[in-house]
Amino acid sequence: MTAERPRRDWRDTVAEAADLALLGLAVAVAALPVLTLAPAVATASAALHDRSVTGSWPPARASLTRFGRALPAGAVVSAVALAIAALLAADLLALATGRVPGGGPALAVTAVVVAALLGYAGLVAVAVGGTGGRGWRVAARHTARTCARHPGAWAAAAGTCGLAALLAALVTPVAVPILGGYALAAVHALDARARARAPEPADAPAPLRPEAS
Repeated sequence: MTAERPRRDWRDTVAEAADLALLGLAVAVAALPVLTLAPAVATASAALHDRSVTGSWPPARASLTRFGRALPAGAVVSAVALAIAALLAADLLALATGRVPGGGPALAVTAVVVAALLGYAGLVAVAVGGTGGRGWRVAARHTARTCARHPGAWAAAAGTCGLAALLAALVTPVAVPILGGYALAAVHALDARARARAPEPADAPAPLRPEAS
């Protein structure tokens, strides 16, 4: 006979919600220099990966070490991601204000493309978290293949990230970091469910290994 898992009650739910809110706030603080956005997200994703594997959050020292190691490559990723985001935002604004032709249909198509890119970026962040916050190129290639093989999982991630972006535009700015922590956790949960339904391919990023403190 196998032992039954203890049932979760409202205190567990509140504690988990508070942890995710603090995670989002920590990412926002770490991302204040702007180019540290990708390293901050990668470190948070690695912390979520640890929690899913071990059941507990990593020590603060381990997260700080990961953040420092993720800075060189992460700064480049941040610059590229912010440039793409700025171009897409300008495109959406131009379509919404009628400064370029296309109207509603073009705006809808662009919004779908933005959601798809957000979903892809979210899944890349999850893959990077599984390697300790590094390995952006490997994670990007692996995620591209995964999205092609499992478009349903990509669509779910796109919907989650798109909804989070919409809510971020509607809620008070103070709540945006908290929403970011919840969104990253949601994408992690979607990825875990997708991997449970399908075997992990051979080209997946290497699993997280213990790191020296």
